[in-house]
Amino acid sequence: MGEEVAHYYRHPAFPEVDLLRARYVTHRFARHAHDGYVFGVIDAGVEEFEHPGGVQRAGAGSVVVVNPGVVHGGHAGAPEGWAYRVIYPPVGVVAGVAAELGARAGTPAFPDPVVDDPRAADLLRAVHRAGEKGDALAASTMLRTALTGMLTRHAHVRDHLRSGAPGEAWRMPRAVREAREILHASLVGPPSLDELAEAVGTRPFPLLRAFRDTVGLPPHAYLNQVRVREARVLLDEGLRPADVAARTGFADQAHLTRHFKRTLGVPPGAYRSARAIGRVGAHGAPEES
Repeated sequence: MGEEVAHYYRHPAFPEVDLLRARYVTHRFARHAHDGYVFGVIDAGVEEFEHPGGVQRAGAGSVVVVNPGVVHGGHAGAPEGWAYRVIYPPVGVVAGVAAELGARAGTPAFPDPVVDDPRAADLLRAVHRAGEKGDALAASTMLRTALTGMLTRHAHVRDHLRSGAPGEAWRMPRAVREAREILHASLVGPPSLDELAEAVGTRPFPLLRAFRDTVGLPPHAYLNQVRVREARVLLDEGLRPADVAARTGFADQAHLTRHFKRTLGVPPGAYRSARAIGRVGAHGAPEES
């Protein structure tokens, strides 16, 4: 399948919707979660990814779906790797389309992480083709059409997100909820596990177990996900990666790059270029940690 390559860019009509077109062979995505949805169509090869329902395999033509807040990883499921196109719409965009379709109030959920639907795959590819051309009208039309197809054929509506998703905080154990709040406020110089447990009135091991069971990640891994999300905000504002690393608690730019690429598949410098040229491209083999 050739060398590894990734292009990360923004939807021309919906700046909050990110798009990724990539080919990976050795790259492994760290376990992470997104605030919004993940819809990906496999163009070639096989992707294998961790999911709460077990390890999933998606071959050419399959559509991968990850709901908001669901912790997952990703790596090649075949020696030749995999190539795919991914759309990352926020909850508001998907819920808005669902409301236009007359769905009852709530957050749409997709029960199957891998879907065999050639029509949906074609529509997701069409979103990408229009987005790559910068055709806002065509891209917005295809995005809504693709989401309509996914919602009508593969979704149901739930009143609340699963544990760990942004809208579920009120259902979390108090100690976990308070620990998350402390971590969000402590990107630089976070407390130790012992200090975090003491701050929320429990002991380290029970907090670690409850945090992992509720959020899907241990506290240190969750903190790095929060740092990456904040890094995206600062990169969008035009800050240099070295400055972003210092402001988000990473040891240095290399530390930021490693976690950024393991979450988004592209380095922070390339991601930052999207603000200037509307497209992020990363060529060559992604880093491993």
